[in-house]
Amino acid sequence: MSQILPQSLYLHIPFCKRRCFYCDFAITTGGENLKQQYVDVLCQEIVLTVAEVPPNQPLKTIFLGGGTPSLLSVKQLEQILTTITKYFAIASHAEISLEANPGTVSLETLRGYRSLGVNRISLGSQAFQQELLDVCGRGHSVAEIYESVDMIQKAGFTNFSLDLISGLPHQTITDWQNSLAKAIALQPTHLSVYDLTIEEGTAFGKRYQAGEQPLPTEDHTVAMYIAAHELLPAAGYEHYEISNYAQSGFQAQHNLTYWHNQPFYGLGMGATSYINRQRIDRPRKMREYLDAIAKWQASDLGFTAPVIDDREELIDTLMQGLRLMEGLSFKTLQLNYGIELCDRALQLLHPYQAKNWVKLVEQSDDLRIILIPPDGWLFSNIIIADLYENL
Repeated sequence: MSQILPQSLYLHIPFCKRRCFYCDFAITTGGENLKQQYVDVLCQEIVLTVAEVPPNQPLKTIFLGGGTPSLLSVKQLEQILTTITKYFAIASHAEISLEANPGTVSLETLRGYRSLGVNRISLGSQAFQQELLDVCGRGHSVAEIYESVDMIQKAGFTNFSLDLISGLPHQTITDWQNSLAKAIALQPTHLSVYDLTIEEGTAFGKRYQAGEQPLPTEDHTVAMYIAAHELLPAAGYEHYEISNYAQSGFQAQHNLTYWHNQPFYGLGMGATSYINRQRIDRPRKMREYLDAIAKWQASDLGFTAPVIDDREELIDTLMQGLRLMEGLSFKTLQLNYGIELCDRALQLLHPYQAKNWVKLVEQSDDLRIILIPPDGWLFSNIIIADLYENL
């Protein structure tokens, strides 16, 4: 069992003003009293976690995701970060990220967040057409995207990311190209570009069937992906991961933890930790989460889950690492998971080399396994499914 302990901490802040029509995340629209109760219990969970799995290295990344973490007051964020700094060492140049939605931030709160050590903002813009924002149930305007970016910059943040979604109902390729152009003009240091996934149980899941109007056709969503792949690098953004682009030096360090399949603490409602080859899930509903932390205090529950074996961890490592432009070191895979398993994985990848979806790059005494964009990334689900089924 791996004894490497995490250097990354994810904190789930589940509060939203409303649920977007495509969202299946663990969220709540509860009020101010519940918000403070949640912050108190989350801080208790931090203390309990450290007691059970003591950190042995400084945190290099902290990520407050959601939900809408920017609905927290500066005082509530201070309570969380003060608890973290009491029980964890934090690296001097740690990336501390906070997700925000347009219309939920002010210059005052942003300056407050920054004074507490937050140094990266991820803004959920999603589209630059009001009709598409309304179709998604976003609850903010295009004007509020611009206002939020202006405040982020005035508050002194030099590292901020924008999210965009392709494949939305009624979205045209022209809409998508306009959104990309408008995002580029705002000069974020990072852009995340996601293709809409229709999740069962969401409002979209009840209204739409994948591949049917008013959703764009598969050919159109592929064209949207290729448009981003061409436009963003031309504007100075490295396409370093299937859905992510960054200016030099601004890759999302916290997400690299996931893509490198490294351990991390995940705390809060619906969060998952990955520690000592165990994936530990917290309840996705508020009352169940609050009760679980209370019972943990009383009866020493906590980090219990099946241990992942070499085969499963290799599949996870391939699934995550092949998302990156840098690919994976075959030598490192062999050292971690054994020659037999890794040779089998390499055999399964050979047919995709013939399709020009995968390449093996020789580097001194090593090979790097790399998916070739754009087709290798467009068809990555097929490759990963093959590895999952046949390893």
